[in-house]
Amino acid sequence: MSRQVYLYDPPDRFVAGTVGLPGRRTFFLQASAAGRVTSVALEKTQMAALAERIDELLDEVVRRTGGNAPVPAVAPADVTDSAPLDAPVEEEFRVGTMALAWDGEEQRMIVEAQALVELDVETDEDLAEAEERLLQDEENGPPMLRVRLSGAQARAFAKRALEVVNAGRPPCPLCSLPLDPEGHVCPRQNGYRRGA
Repeated sequence: MSRQVYLYDPPDRFVAGTVGLPGRRTFFLQASAAGRVTSVALEKTQMAALAERIDELLDEVVRRTGGNAPVPAVAPADVTDSAPLDAPVEEEFRVGTMALAWDGEEQRMIVEAQALVELDVETDEDLAEAEERLLQDEENGPPMLRVRLSGAQARAFAKRALEVVNAGRPPCPLCSLPLDPEGHVCPRQNGYRRGA
């Protein structure tokens, strides 16, 4: 079976968002263009890492081009998207591996999110090799979302993604674990319940 690639080049919209209440949220990347919408689920840590890496890569592009790349230092207000995810949110797949690249010729950020695949590997080296092989296999690999963004769109995406990640439950001031509305059992308090 050939690989399903959901390509958005460029998307009308590419955003991070959630469905559900804090503590029970499901995190999504959502791309849309020309009346079609693709939503893929991922972990909160994956979303945070993606946003941070996008900002780091854009900063590196600016540094290496001496400021000549069309990449703003911060997300421009005119491309900021604070609207909710397009409903209904239907998960195409759960993200396993992600990749980023900068296309210097087209001046575009390429974001790839590939479906989670169970790999039978023994070592970290085997895992890295298997993941690289999956990313390179254009013919038969698992489903993939591929989005090509301008520098401004990428900055706006990263800013929103970090806001979404940080909009969850507040951390406990003692142990940094998330506080549920009903409190939590704090390991730093020897198991005593700490209120929100």
